[in-house]
Amino acid sequence: MTTKYNNVFIEDAYTVCGNYENDGPLSKYFDKKHKKDLYFDEKSWEKAEVHLLKEANENILKKNKLKEQDIDLLISGDLQNQIAASDYMARDFDIPFLGIFEACSTSSEGLIIGSNFIEGKLCKRILVSTSSHNMVSEKQFRNPTEYGTPKPKTATFTATGAVSILLTNKKNKVKIESSTIGKVVDMGTTDVNHMGAVMAPAAGDVIYNHLTDTKRDTSYYDLILTGDLGVYGKEILKDYMLTKYNIELGDNYNDCGTMLYDIKRQPVFAGGSGPVCSGLVNFGYIYKEMLKDKFKRVLIVPTGAIFSPTFTFQKESIPAIANCVSLEVVE
Repeated sequence: MTTKYNNVFIEDAYTVCGNYENDGPLSKYFDKKHKKDLYFDEKSWEKAEVHLLKEANENILKKNKLKEQDIDLLISGDLQNQIAASDYMARDFDIPFLGIFEACSTSSEGLIIGSNFIEGKLCKRILVSTSSHNMVSEKQFRNPTEYGTPKPKTATFTATGAVSILLTNKKNKVKIESSTIGKVVDMGTTDVNHMGAVMAPAAGDVIYNHLTDTKRDTSYYDLILTGDLGVYGKEILKDYMLTKYNIELGDNYNDCGTMLYDIKRQPVFAGGSGPVCSGLVNFGYIYKEMLKDKFKRVLIVPTGAIFSPTFTFQKESIPAIANCVSLEVVE
């Protein structure tokens, strides 16, 4: 399902990162950088993630001299059970709230929902935010860090941070040109330490449908960026696209999970993951470079493994989802 937009623009974006992300190659593009521990003066990892989300949303309002009543809708999601980080963040804002979940592709879901509200003239300004926290994810989905379980090289490293994107109907430099909603794809993969393999087919499916619906080829975009496939999932996607669709992903394709960290220097296994992994890359690095005209057309494809520990213990495979959002510089 592909939708084109005429009046949806990005007014601004604000990014907050943790110490590992600050130590990576894209550090200079992030607005707020935490350089010490991952508690941020809170008493738990979960509250620390709420802290990050509040920072992102408070600071984007402050930066643009806006008040809460200037925002029609706040959309947010995260990886915590019951999207608790977003819920507890939203209780401190006097703004109508929609809580969403689509694993690590949550930012794209929020952008699509927000864009449809604005294009439909139901809202004028919307905040879309997401977050993740490495220690929260380790605690909730994997093993406690203290347990010391070794990981295979195909595992990924959940990014710590938050991003808030301000959507508007007023003309700005970068617009949301179109979006394609993806399908849940399950290829029967059960390896919880190889999410790149889980998500690659979902990314391939939605990229193919986007290009088909818009009658474009990959050369239309300066960049096509998947969310967090990592170094192995990235290669799986290339092979998948070529084998199934006869589409070659060339030099204009990359994956946010391989960009956020220095994989050779930092102990992040196959690369970054988490909702904020693509959020930091897309709305820290990419968005700011689009404002400078380095990139004119970018297709972002945040990817999500809809992983449930409960279903995994019941021997179920892991489904995945991905959505496309096309960003273009307004000439």
